Amino acid sequence: MADDPETFAFQAEIAQLMSLIINTFYSNKEIFLRELISNSSDALDKIRYESLTDPSKLESGKDLKINITQNTDNKTLTIVDTGIGMTKADMINNLGTIAKSGTKSFMEALQAGADISMIGQFGVGFYSAFLVADRVEVTSKHNDDEQYLWESSAGGSFTIKVDDSEPINRGTKVVLYLKEDQAEYIEERRVKEVVKKHSQFIGYPIMLQVEKERDKIVAADKVEEEDDKIDPDASKPKIEDIGPDTVIDESAKETDDHKVIKEKYLDDEELNKQKPIWTRNPDDISHEEYGEFYRSLTNDWEDHLAVKHFSVEGQLEFRAMLYLPRRAAFDAFENRKQKNKIKLYVRRVFIMDNCEELIPDYLNFLNGVVDSEDLPLNISREMLQQNKILKVIRKHLVKKSIELFEELVEDKDQYKKFYDNFSKNIKLAIHEDSTNRKKLAEFLRYNTSHSGDELCSLKDYVSRMKENQNQIYYITGENKEQVANSAFVEKVKKRGFEVIYMTDPIDEYSIMQLKEYEGKQLISVTKEGLELPEDDEEKKKLEEQKQKMENLCKVMKDLLDKRVEKVTVSNRLVSSPCCIVTSQYGWTANMERIMKAQALKETSTMGYMAAKKHMEINPEHSIIETLRQKADADKNDKSVKDLVMLLFETALLSSGFTLEDPAIHGSRIYRMIGLGLGLDDEDVITVPDDMGPLDDLPPLEDDDGTDIGRMEEVD
Repeated sequence: MADDPETFAFQAEIAQLMSLIINTFYSNKEIFLRELISNSSDALDKIRYESLTDPSKLESGKDLKINITQNTDNKTLTIVDTGIGMTKADMINNLGTIAKSGTKSFMEALQAGADISMIGQFGVGFYSAFLVADRVEVTSKHNDDEQYLWESSAGGSFTIKVDDSEPINRGTKVVLYLKEDQAEYIEERRVKEVVKKHSQFIGYPIMLQVEKERDKIVAADKVEEEDDKIDPDASKPKIEDIGPDTVIDESAKETDDHKVIKEKYLDDEELNKQKPIWTRNPDDISHEEYGEFYRSLTNDWEDHLAVKHFSVEGQLEFRAMLYLPRRAAFDAFENRKQKNKIKLYVRRVFIMDNCEELIPDYLNFLNGVVDSEDLPLNISREMLQQNKILKVIRKHLVKKSIELFEELVEDKDQYKKFYDNFSKNIKLAIHEDSTNRKKLAEFLRYNTSHSGDELCSLKDYVSRMKENQNQIYYITGENKEQVANSAFVEKVKKRGFEVIYMTDPIDEYSIMQLKEYEGKQLISVTKEGLELPEDDEEKKKLEEQKQKMENLCKVMKDLLDKRVEKVTVSNRLVSSPCCIVTSQYGWTANMERIMKAQALKETSTMGYMAAKKHMEINPEHSIIETLRQKADADKNDKSVKDLVMLLFETALLSSGFTLEDPAIHGSRIYRMIGLGLGLDDEDVITVPDDMGPLDDLPPLEDDDGTDIGRMEEVD
């Protein structure tokens, strides 16, 4: 039969979410009302938007509003809107069987310690109704379908049937049958408090049925009969509502025959009378009002860090508010996440959020609204992509965002909070925005060899540069401790020059684009071509060392063959015998590590982009000097071969590279340990019984296939 309800099963993830909401204690349950009002507002936005191109859509009801009523007897709270409504298919899809991607994300966020109030950010806010209700009924009427009733008691299923009980012209009515311990939400005071806190700036009237009092003149013999009586149908004080024996008069006076009593009646009260905050003068808006609007806009449980409220007039007119949150979203850089959080309005009519052309990706952490006077009301996403007005708005938003960051810099504590959360966005901006790169570079902060635990700007670095220093030195790596102790910074630090420590993976990308600052070139100390300021005596000494080590460099290059591009004398080492540097335009060791860690990397191009390795030796180190003597005496000495290979592989590791064959390096180390202990190869390398004699094992070989031979002792 048509009147029999159809039963549907909840999609598994939604059933799991509802179970989590019902069976777990949350202190912040009031957010359910915010979510339901937001859903109603969205429905009103949709019908208003459709009516812009087809006015007939509003014929079934032009009064766009949200009504809230409480029923003390039934312990129900009802939210009614005159929005677009839902068809039967919409009810099935939106309220139960198609799991939104946000369902799983929200549960993962809860497990990670997120607050229940974040539920609206994941598109599953409707289910917060079950925080306070045992049973939920949703009656909805769409222009294109009949009126249907959706019902669920939060089990594993819900029912839908045609509803003929109380016809609604168009819209949705949500009835919550409250739990025993949630009766507070029937109280007028509590509902007002929650609406003011969360939904004060919703763009449509939110009407609450409230109890009011008025004076009523009644016959003296009817005083007791009328006292404390509530007239539920009286919305305005009309004589006919009260009866022939009574008269309403606010200035009424008692007589012997008539008495004035207080009559209670129900009336609708608008809870959000304030106009959209962005249309007001910024000088007239308090910090608290900005905060209230921010929370209603974002569902954030924290206050905003800063706000930029401005208007542009002239050939183009629009108003905008940009909010800077206190912390970054946990999924800020996920591809599936919406590109931005800026809501686009045209003459106070909501058009869309997540307009990708409105603001660049690197500013996706900003929240706010843009209200244009020039865009057409019926503009589509496709038209927005080609719209020149939007490009101008985008340019202004970027400019004002940079101004907002500049204002933050003046407050050291506030800027530290900002940079701790959004430094990746600034560095991404350096990489992507060539137009504003110079301004954005002012916001960068790094640890350096002179700054200790404090972060310093590039401007601070330049102010401390030595008179003879023409370049800005930096090193990239995995963490501060690693780069601070790196062999690459030994000579630079010893000479008193400051080195910037870049330890964020995105630094590798941003520094590719930021090649200079205030005319000073940025130079990596891990790449070839490092030139430290030297006097004539130091230059002369370096030339002598190069001549002295020329033969050793040639021998080492021959032994290492294609493993390195060249072997040279280093001007950057102090205590380390050697290091591996990369060519000027290749990847650094850190960049190579980052690229190898990419799960979806394209391996076919790795060979072209991999770092070209140069080996640099320290001519003043005792190991290198002894090795030079042995190489000069006999370049075919087997111990020289073993030592060169061992030095190369160890330098690879200490310079941040990975070994192609760690097993061979391990064998060299074990042989050296065995040699130090006076053991033979047979004692060092154990062979399973079924593998045959040790002589059958393949020898350690050089590239030319010759046996490198056993490590010999070097005095």
